[in-house]
Amino acid sequence: MTPTLVRQHTPHAGAAPHVDLRARARDWSEIQERMLVPLYEAVYERLDLGDGTRMLGLECGSGLALLMAAARGATVTGVDSRSPELLALARRRLLSRTPGAPGTPEIPPGTPEIPEGPRPHGARGTGTRGGTARIVQGSPGDALDPSAPAFTLVTAFEPIGCLAGDSDGLGALLDGAAPLAARGAAVVLAGWGPPERCATTSVLRVATRLADPLRSAGSWRPALRDDLEEVARRTRLRPDGSGRVACPFGYADARSAARGLLSTGLFDAAIAAAGQEQVDKELAEALHPYRRPDGTVWMPNVFRYLIARIP
Repeated sequence: MTPTLVRQHTPHAGAAPHVDLRARARDWSEIQERMLVPLYEAVYERLDLGDGTRMLGLECGSGLALLMAAARGATVTGVDSRSPELLALARRRLLSRTPGAPGTPEIPPGTPEIPEGPRPHGARGTGTRGGTARIVQGSPGDALDPSAPAFTLVTAFEPIGCLAGDSDGLGALLDGAAPLAARGAAVVLAGWGPPERCATTSVLRVATRLADPLRSAGSWRPALRDDLEEVARRTRLRPDGSGRVACPFGYADARSAARGLLSTGLFDAAIAAAGQEQVDKELAEALHPYRRPDGTVWMPNVFRYLIARIP
């Protein structure tokens, strides 16, 4: 929640609260980022990602999806224009893999355990293969390497369908990435599932309500059934299959849940409008129905993905 879930959306101009960007990046990478591991894994399984795959990850953030692809043998390039702090984490994760353990994803210290259910395959990888990795700060065009073959896979894993207008920037990213991909290359788009299947949407509505005086194109809105297909149509991509994946958000306790959700940046406008104390109070109340007797927080969610092709 795309800093993949809806990651690091820029707050409204002139109203940004003070944010420790390093702490936010750490909270994202240690708590929130792993919530979409089942989505990444389902896509990689479906596409049989592995040796020979050249992957371009758009808005890659701190790089967990890239790390999992490299663990399968793919050559990966991540590009992001928004957060140097997250990209620094991605570089450290991807480029510090030792020869003795190629392809083994690094799990940051302090990452809370998933409270219940089997650990998603790939969350703590044990692969013995590993592709090369490159991290680029900037736009998709900055990832161009004239000496390298074209990309065979482009991923946009940050889910749309949570904020009004959140697909507009995705279209521009895809337009910039398309010239770098081979004809017939797969392009993966991700989106939130129906609100009735996503418990977290009820918590995100708190951010919209508290930021009401600042509401604009960043307001929460329910995901629509054809959001991903509409993006593909606008960017002249050819749909080639889709799927749904359960991605529950599981936290060790309510404090971890709040830190993870705040790390997305979605609550910044609410903090600017209502203050940190009020946001913390109402966020805790919104999380209360999802607290279990042992203190963990568990919110079932379903996400969609669309596989399209470069014509």
